[in-house]
Amino acid sequence: MKAVNTPSRARRIIGDILLVLAILLFADVVIVMLHKINAVVLKADYQDVFQYQVILCTILLLFALDIRFSLFTRWKPTAVRIAGWALRVIVVVLTVVILFFCGKVICGSMINNAGQADHAIVLGLALENGKPTDDLLARLNTAQTYLEKYPEAQLILTGGNADDVSGRTEAAVMCDILIDRGVTEDRMILEDQAASTKDNFRNTAQIIDPDRPVVLISSNYHMDRAVQTAKRTGFSDILRLPAPSSFLSYGANVMSEVVLELNELTLKQ
Repeated sequence: MKAVNTPSRARRIIGDILLVLAILLFADVVIVMLHKINAVVLKADYQDVFQYQVILCTILLLFALDIRFSLFTRWKPTAVRIAGWALRVIVVVLTVVILFFCGKVICGSMINNAGQADHAIVLGLALENGKPTDDLLARLNTAQTYLEKYPEAQLILTGGNADDVSGRTEAAVMCDILIDRGVTEDRMILEDQAASTKDNFRNTAQIIDPDRPVVLISSNYHMDRAVQTAKRTGFSDILRLPAPSSFLSYGANVMSEVVLELNELTLKQ
């Protein structure tokens, strides 16, 4: 087959930029997720998410390659180019969907409307080899600052996945850390039976009134999906307080959220 048109200089520059971004995102996903799979309890869950992340990153990479090299329509004969155009349309549509959900997750991470409430829910995060991750510690830092600002508030620490190394749940580890920092036990309630975010909220709804205002504390990239889950489980007045997250793993975490949001959307159909 013989190549036809060559992309313009402007298109090549844009393609080079997109290609670099796609490769960096792909590398971030692989490095971060392989580390998590080897370090956390719920390995099978992370493996499933990783497989779909690879598919989404491959679509973005194909889109960048097509921008840079006219990957799908640069060949003769005509029949091959027609097939290439069909593939291009599919890749473009899928890329738009992926970028839409990425934007949704990122925009959701920027909303902070936390105010005074009786309770703040701190969502847990899988321990890595028995130790809290930097993102989990950031959630605790945010929670501690909230307690200092609102002396009458209580924290509900959630997470029931016991670690293989320490045997402790996420909620118990968070509680111990906050006690070491000087937070008194009467300001914390443990919800240490849940195995998922949905279970966190279902169990918490049995502890507090879901119709009253509640502050939700989680990593910024997780906030959009967490709020949606809270609403589906009966919480009606949710105040967002996102915690900062690691810049180096942000891309991989956003892609994880996109995979999980697409999965939930599919299950609702």
